[in-house]
Amino acid sequence: MELEVRRPGLVDFDAAWELQRRLAAEVTPERGFLLLLEHPPVFTLGKNADPANVLDPGGIPVRRIDRGGDVTYHGPGQLVGYPLVDVRRMGVRAFVESLEESLLELLGGLGVAARRRRGCVGVWTERGKIASIGVRVRRGVSTHGFALNVSNDLAPFRRIHPCGVPGCPMTSVSAELGRKVGVGEAASRFRLRFVRAVIGS
Repeated sequence: MELEVRRPGLVDFDAAWELQRRLAAEVTPERGFLLLLEHPPVFTLGKNADPANVLDPGGIPVRRIDRGGDVTYHGPGQLVGYPLVDVRRMGVRAFVESLEESLLELLGGLGVAARRRRGCVGVWTERGKIASIGVRVRRGVSTHGFALNVSNDLAPFRRIHPCGVPGCPMTSVSAELGRKVGVGEAASRFRLRFVRAVIGS
């Protein structure tokens, strides 16, 4: 598979959502896309999310979208990845696991001890959840993806029940390491690992 990687920088959520829809229509078993970007502050709710899990948006926009999962926050300093690929060859479960594994390898390379958590999609450290995953697969093509807290402000997570879990602790790469890590560095590390995982699958 040829995987075209795009890093458009800071992109409004609605514009990125429209870009996903457009590119998803161009995906074939031989060609896919990986968008690595950041969003201005926004809360997003999955298609079956309980709106009561948004406690107080405080002026931050809220969007109901068509991915799985509950509510999460996106903001500057967070690496958001949207892999738009045909997952029929590898299967949805293996695709989600490839996202988790790529994030675990990225974090390990940075010196962050992270792990999966039984019964919970995403990636965790001892301090809390560091990466969230929520995808949609339609006609074999994935949209949406993951959000890795790199150096973003974690305070907005207190305005929601992250992933629908009251009091869910959240952390970031920078909080774990005690130094600021750039989104660009995280994006480069993820790209290398995910491209290998998808093409090698």
